[in-house]
Amino acid sequence: MVTVRLSACAGTIRGAYERAFTELARAGAGPGDVVHVVEYATGAVLGTYAEVEAARRNALGAHRVPVATVAVEALPGGEDLAVELTAFPGGGELIEAAPDDGMHRGALRVAGGIVYLPSIHPRGGDFRSQYRQCLEQAADLLKAAGLGLGSLVQTTDYTANATRSEYPRCGRPRRELLGRENGVFPGAAGIIVDQPVVPGAMVSLDAIASTAPLTTVNPGWRRYDTLTYAPGVAAGDTLFMSGFGALEPATQKGIFDGDLLAQAEYTYASIAATLREAGLGDRPPYGGVVRLVEYLTPDAVARYGEVAEIRRDYFGDSPALSSVVCSALLRPDFMIEVVPTALLAPAGEKP
Repeated sequence: MVTVRLSACAGTIRGAYERAFTELARAGAGPGDVVHVVEYATGAVLGTYAEVEAARRNALGAHRVPVATVAVEALPGGEDLAVELTAFPGGGELIEAAPDDGMHRGALRVAGGIVYLPSIHPRGGDFRSQYRQCLEQAADLLKAAGLGLGSLVQTTDYTANATRSEYPRCGRPRRELLGRENGVFPGAAGIIVDQPVVPGAMVSLDAIASTAPLTTVNPGWRRYDTLTYAPGVAAGDTLFMSGFGALEPATQKGIFDGDLLAQAEYTYASIAATLREAGLGDRPPYGGVVRLVEYLTPDAVARYGEVAEIRRDYFGDSPALSSVVCSALLRPDFMIEVVPTALLAPAGEKP
C-alpha cells in the first residue's frame, strides 16, 4: 500500500478545500482515505476559523482526521488558505485519543507505520513550561496508540519574534523528554509566526511518529552531537528529516546572507548529503524525495519562483510541495528553510 502525499492547494477557504479534494480524486483516493490534513492559514483566515472548520467538515463528512493548523504570514501567491492532504488506502487506523474540543483535536491516524498527530497547543505559563506542555500532550496522544515520545520522528515548532530570545529554553524540556527511550532524537524545524493559532500560545507543535524502530541518519556533522534533533531519522520505509537552511555545519554560521538562490542551492545540497548517507543515490536528481515543505521569509517571495529550477535539478518534479511565508526563521539570515521527507529503497533495490 502506498501513501499519497499531495502538494498544498491554495485559494479562498472554500476554494482551497475544493481544489485539495479534486487533486485527491485525481490521485485515485477519496475522503475516507485521508489520514492527515495540514491547513496553512493567514491571519485573516484565523479570524474566521469557523468557516475553515465548516469547509473541512463538508469535504470530509463523518471521516475524522488529525488536523494540523499552521499560522502563516502569507502564502506566496497571496491566497487566504492552503490545504495539504495525506491519504492512505482505507484511511489507516483511527485512534481516539481525546475528545474533539476544537483546536485541541484528539484524533490520531496510523497508516503504513506512520502516526499522524494533530497540532498541539499549550494552555498557559511561561515559554519553557508551554514547550514542555506541548511535549507532554504529545506523549498523552501517543500513549493512546501504545507508543511514547521515543517514537517521534519529526517535530515542527512555531514560536514568535517576541519570544526569539527565549527559544533556547526549549532545549531543556526536549533533552529531558526526548531521546530517552532509544537514544534517537527526532528531526526538527523551528519556524517563527507572529500570530498564534491559539491566543496566548507562545509555541505550538506539530509532530509525526512511527511504529517502526528508529535510526539516526547523519552525514557526520558533529554539531548534532549536542543538539536535541537529528538531520534525519529512518523509520520503516521512510526517512524523516529536519529543517535545512544555509548553515555551514563546521562553523554553525549562516552563509549567503541576502542571496535566496545561493541559500536554496546550499540547502538542497545539504539535504542531498543526508539522502546519500541514507543510501538514496549518489547524485541528483534524488527520486526518493516525496514531500518538501518550504518556509520562506517575506524577503524571499519576490525571487522564489526562480528556486524551482534549482529544486528540480536536485529532486525532479515528483515531490509534493507546500510553500508558505513565515514571519521569520530562527536564524535571522535565513531566507528559506526546507523540511523534506523521502522513501527509503527496499532492501536489495537501488534508489
